[in-house]
Amino acid sequence: MSQNAASEVFTLEEAANYLKLPLDTIEREASRGHIPGRRIEEAWRFLKSAIDDWLRAQDSRDILMQQAGALKDDPYLDELLAKIYHHRRQSEAE
Repeated sequence: MSQNAASEVFTLEEAANYLKLPLDTIEREASRGHIPGRRIEEAWRFLKSAIDDWLRAQDSRDILMQQAGALKDDPYLDELLAKIYHHRRQSEAE
């Protein structure tokens, strides 16, 4: 594994520092599946790219939901929201 690839994997402390959140918050939210991470025995590991994607997805979803309010009378809104949630679930499963 290259040095660069290894630096893309965060420990719990590094993920907390990167997100500027308390350790217990990161661990709790990762345990609940709200933040992408993997528990390996007693240690947590987080891919920087997965965290970045998760952050972008959260921003996009909030923007889309705000826009959805403006589109509430659109007959295709339910189909659009179903596609968004389906895509999000697929992304989280990967």
